[in-house]
Amino acid sequence: MEPESDVWVHPELRAAAAAEDWAALLGTWRRLTRSSQSRLGALVGLAQPDVSAIENRRRVVTSAEVRQRIIDGLGVPLELLGARYEDLPLPSLVLPGVVSETDGERLGGVQKGGLRLDAASVDAMDALLAAHRRAEDTVGSRTVAPLVLAQFREVAGLYGQARGALADQVVRLLAEYAQFLAWMAQDQDKAPVALGWFDRSYDWALEAGYGDLAATTLSMKAHLAWSGGRGRRCVRLGEAAASLSGASEATRAMAVQMAGRGYALAGERDEAYSRLDEAQRIIAGAVDAPPWLYFYGESWFAAQRGMADLHLKDWDGAVGNLTSGLAGFAPSFRRDRAWYGSCLAHAYAGAGEAEAALTEALGVIHDASEVGRPHAWAELHKVGAILLRRGAREGRTLVAMLAQLD
Repeated sequence: MEPESDVWVHPELRAAAAAEDWAALLGTWRRLTRSSQSRLGALVGLAQPDVSAIENRRRVVTSAEVRQRIIDGLGVPLELLGARYEDLPLPSLVLPGVVSETDGERLGGVQKGGLRLDAASVDAMDALLAAHRRAEDTVGSRTVAPLVLAQFREVAGLYGQARGALADQVVRLLAEYAQFLAWMAQDQDKAPVALGWFDRSYDWALEAGYGDLAATTLSMKAHLAWSGGRGRRCVRLGEAAASLSGASEATRAMAVQMAGRGYALAGERDEAYSRLDEAQRIIAGAVDAPPWLYFYGESWFAAQRGMADLHLKDWDGAVGNLTSGLAGFAPSFRRDRAWYGSCLAHAYAGAGEAEAALTEALGVIHDASEVGRPHAWAELHKVGAILLRRGAREGRTLVAMLAQLD
């Protein structure tokens, strides 16, 4: 099977993308990756009969939603697409209430060609990205990702106007957009798409001399490996990120703790806690964090240490660390509170404390349903399964609630 991150170099696939021939694109992608229609359907959010109908030209893709599912699910490089995006209205680029009126007017002027691209315009786009990062904490990646993708296209389209130092700023901004899009794809369990965006972010970060973001990207690829149960790869990528030139202390701490979590996933307790102790020392002395790690600090570190405890079945340690971490989370971090709250419920269930597990699970179940799918939602199903296996009546209560919200 040809690696999915490499298939887009194939001329036949590139031609299908440029022509927006969705039937040819789906069929060629399946052939090159030797995938089934069912697997392809899972990636793009379509049933197998729908994939078959599109491939066999019994169904024409006219829906913008289906089109976007194919683009996002397969990680179609935007530069290959034949469609033009200059006419996207500015409201589609902005989540209401998160960008100032002045910045909105400036972005609209640049977008329509009425203003010259300058440092102030790049700053406005940077502010917009920062605002949507924080919005995503509350409303989730499914709501924010289409907006940020539209913003990315606008920034990419403005690159041709940039010269000298301004061009470097635009490349740095593109790298940040790609990193955020990668994270949101990962959050939606779209690993091939996330890998594509991570690769772009890493390349642009190196091009712009942005060592801290390049290290962050490697560290987040380690997280993607961890999510896929690949402990050794998680360790290698985390350690590579920690050693990369230009990484800030906060970024190094995140990378080292990712290596620790990789060791925990592999069941290597001593190595895991050695890395976690090292990361804790680093984060305690960190002065500044890069803008994309605005959330990172001792509370997040404690919660992530609790994740390692879960892997190693140290239930008491997991309960203590997850509880400590969650206590420092602001209410606006709905997605993260749902994820770590579901992990805390798992820790209680592992410790045999069924009542506490149910209480924690019900405390986050609505956020897990609304902004925590698929990860927090899947974790709560694990909790229900553990409780049922142990014959706890709380398991039936939780499973019934999950079914009601499914």
